[in-house]
Amino acid sequence: MKTVNLDIRPATAGQVRLVLDFIREIAEYEKLTHEVVADEDILRESLFGKNRSAEVVIGYYRENPVGYAIYFYNFSSFTGRPGLYIEDIYIKPEHRGKGFGKTFLLYLARLARDRKCCRMEWSVLTWNEPAIKFYKKLGAVSMDEWRIFRLSGGALKKLAGN
Repeated sequence: MKTVNLDIRPATAGQVRLVLDFIREIAEYEKLTHEVVADEDILRESLFGKNRSAEVVIGYYRENPVGYAIYFYNFSSFTGRPGLYIEDIYIKPEHRGKGFGKTFLLYLARLARDRKCCRMEWSVLTWNEPAIKFYKKLGAVSMDEWRIFRLSGGALKKLAGN
């Protein structure tokens, strides 16, 4: 049964623990718990501080938090406009199949439109077939001709010169 009675609201600094709990849940789902180094202080600064680098919204079903999304803005030099990049979008397993994921993407698409973004992008693990099928059903296309490169940890420090 599909339902869309989801209330999506911006998270507040007082909800840092809840956001961290969601991050840990998605990391567990993605088999990446070993990569989570964020803590409440880091998230408070990054998401709610003076120079925040991302925004987070939480979805509530019957006033219970059931999912979240973290997003930030990138920039397309070709269009001269910002894009909205979804870092995380997560619905608790027991609440999947109710239309909440689509409701989150609709919320973010409207936000992108209202903020004059030229596109919305996100990454998905290659093994996550249910998510890939869901995204394609909504009209999203896989950017297979592009590869993501990452510098982090020691490699980033080395390039930056410690």
